[in-house]
Amino acid sequence: MNFREYIKNHFVITDGAMGTYYSRLTLSDNTVSEFANISDPDLIAKIHREYILAGASLIRTNTFAANTQALNITEAEQEKLLRSACKIASNVAKEFDQEVYLAGSIGPIPENQEVERDEILNEYKRMCDILIEEKVDVILFETFSDYTYIEQLVPYIRSKSDVFLMANFCLDKNGYTKAGISLKRIFATLSEIEELDACGLNCGVGSGHMLEILSKESIPKNKYIAAIPNAGYPERLQNRMVFFDNANYFKENMEKIQRLGIHIIGGCCGTTPTYIRKLRKEGSFVTCEQPDKNIVSMQKVNIVKTAVNNTFYNKLMSGEKVVAVELDPPYDANYEKLMEQALTVKNSGADIITMADSPMGRSRVDSILMSVKLHNQIGVEVMPHISCRDKNMIGMRSGLLGAYINDVRNLLLVTGDPVPSDSRMSTSNVFDYNSIRLMEFTKEMNEEHFNGNPFIYGGALNYGRGRVDKVMERMEKKIAAGATYFLTQPVYSEEDIERLRFIRSKLDTKILIGIMPFVSYRNANFIKNEMTGIFVPDDIVARYHPDMSKEEAEWVGANLASEIIEKVQDFADGYYFMLPFNRVSMLEKIRIQ
Repeated sequence: MNFREYIKNHFVITDGAMGTYYSRLTLSDNTVSEFANISDPDLIAKIHREYILAGASLIRTNTFAANTQALNITEAEQEKLLRSACKIASNVAKEFDQEVYLAGSIGPIPENQEVERDEILNEYKRMCDILIEEKVDVILFETFSDYTYIEQLVPYIRSKSDVFLMANFCLDKNGYTKAGISLKRIFATLSEIEELDACGLNCGVGSGHMLEILSKESIPKNKYIAAIPNAGYPERLQNRMVFFDNANYFKENMEKIQRLGIHIIGGCCGTTPTYIRKLRKEGSFVTCEQPDKNIVSMQKVNIVKTAVNNTFYNKLMSGEKVVAVELDPPYDANYEKLMEQALTVKNSGADIITMADSPMGRSRVDSILMSVKLHNQIGVEVMPHISCRDKNMIGMRSGLLGAYINDVRNLLLVTGDPVPSDSRMSTSNVFDYNSIRLMEFTKEMNEEHFNGNPFIYGGALNYGRGRVDKVMERMEKKIAAGATYFLTQPVYSEEDIERLRFIRSKLDTKILIGIMPFVSYRNANFIKNEMTGIFVPDDIVARYHPDMSKEEAEWVGANLASEIIEKVQDFADGYYFMLPFNRVSMLEKIRIQ
């Protein structure tokens, strides 16, 4: 019988950990076991065999991290690993005169700014195609932190195969994924995916915390549910991370977990055949109610975008032109001058101050903390820039929560400037994701935590990069990820103005045109020759000369800004001023229409 028929009449116990058990058997800290599908297939077969002998009826292929990003391998090498893993597991299962099923394991593919989401989606599809060809009984997505790819992959797989589909997510002790999504939202979303057979939790926490988390939530009635916790939490012993044996405690918790309505249990990191044997030989489990596909799915929370007391957003959406002024935070603890500059900006009538996030990869005061100080002491609306360069998803979530509780509601989400080459020996880029992924992450946080009074965020519009259709395609992805507005790079040429006019006519969004008035001949030459993505025509630079006074140069810059504003006023939704060296006094010289 196939697995779908089997699970209708049987309680399912999976195998335990592969990576940590492999590390234990090889006496090393290396938990990347996937290469052993080629280099040591006998050891992988031995591990599968031990779990089946212990009582597992569902074993996972040794393919959790078998993707090109995690292992830094080619597609051909990846395919070889995947097929070898499936054959090893299949051959071991055939040794037994009992029902043993294979789950093709797929873990999350690491994301970074270099890889587009479409590329990652296509890699998932390739992996699924291979697993289907190898005739696995289950395709299992494990340890995921969000469901973006799952929602797209389930219908893709179902169009090709009737294979049993399961998606498991990894939560922390507080019940959230590293993307900030709660179990309630996971269950609500996945219960709506009709073609998905099962969902649940794996990894992240030990059995005690998983019991606590599951006990607090309603279990979907239209899916099979899985619970596959870690053995506990590792400790360092003689320079190795080890899990200590607590199989009895694990078994007792799993009995309680299963009584919540769980159909599939097993073990993740730190568990061994001993844990699975305890479950099979000594566990006391009940018969769970079968899922009913006709049950109405759980209520999914949707964001209600009402920006309470957000005058910038309300003015922008009303059709009035808005004025945003960018200031750079200080390099050190001397912030008094910046406070004076911010007060000048406020008194000029600007609607919001945007605060750069360590521009050009040079460390400055944190953009969120500086924005909070301006907001609290001056009473001006603020928009900190949030870049992907310095923080992983954990740090990003902490920063966004901190911004929110300090009444920051407007954000500019950008990929960010990389660390300069002269600093790379001592400082590393993070870039776990790009601006689109950061927007999706923030959108999830809005829906999870801030429904009714969400963050309002925008993105950068690098209008000069490549073909205009590709620029618009990227903008549409940002809009789909929740972006409300776009701030452009500085605009100077007629060609760039026409390009932006065309983009604005085609997309239903708001665009603030970037205005950067040069303040000297040297400043104009620097921007023209050293700032990528900004095109400065020669005739603009020719307005300046080396022996100009500061006052003369500022008036030339102010007139330049006024001319650009006049040219874009018919389609611009607002203006985004980037004043070199925080020369805020120039605002009173610029004719803003």
